[in-house]
Amino acid sequence: MNYETITLAIDAGIARLTLNQPDLGNPFNAAFCRDWLAASGELAARTDLRAILLAAKGKAFSVGGDIRLFAGQLDALPERIREWTAALHTGMARFARLDAPMVAAVHGMSMGGATALVGSCEVVYASRTAVLGAAYPGIGFSCDAGASRSLTSRMGHARARRFLICGETLDAEQACAAGLVDFVVEDDALSAAAEAMAARLAAGPTRAFGEIRRLFATVLSQSLETQLEDEAQGLAAVARSADAREGIRAFVEKRRPRFVGG
Repeated sequence: MNYETITLAIDAGIARLTLNQPDLGNPFNAAFCRDWLAASGELAARTDLRAILLAAKGKAFSVGGDIRLFAGQLDALPERIREWTAALHTGMARFARLDAPMVAAVHGMSMGGATALVGSCEVVYASRTAVLGAAYPGIGFSCDAGASRSLTSRMGHARARRFLICGETLDAEQACAAGLVDFVVEDDALSAAAEAMAARLAAGPTRAFGEIRRLFATVLSQSLETQLEDEAQGLAAVARSADAREGIRAFVEKRRPRFVGG
């Protein structure tokens, strides 16, 4: 599939999805929202997907919303936003339903919706010089891209709310302390570190990962009883998988498991 704003390459079960509008700062514009939706569909249709690595080309990970584009169509902006977010949010929901966990490699600037997207990933690496910001209130906006959910799941309710309301920008170490970033590495080590984690996850029990992802997607909205029942049903289903059988055999035989993702 051809994309305007991203590249998507899949090899050995790892999907490398790279934001690719470097001259513009990788903005979340209409074309990106369409591409994000299309990429989610392409990945959802695959049966060999084991992990997703999200990165970006250029000096910035992403500047977030395309403010210059907004300025050129202020009267039509509400309708345009409904169109763009319909595509972006449908794509994000599809990504959330995948079994494959997501790894993000953040460098330079990550703002607004890009930071929300990063927050939805299971493992986030940031280069030491990276900065991650809320940005929305600075232009009189609320939030999108799942920010209210993904940032809450990473930072906690009160901290995420303050981050958004105050329009904070955090350096990599501050973002790590707040829970938004998992690992801070030197700039020249970012790609290798994120690749290593993606490879590690791609060698893991993909169906079990998917069940864990789904459980955490509902944990903020369900009762304890419902969550416990979902855990029980999910675990019983995963216990039938080839990877569960392999994992148990490997433990008994005192060897490393060889998971195949099934």
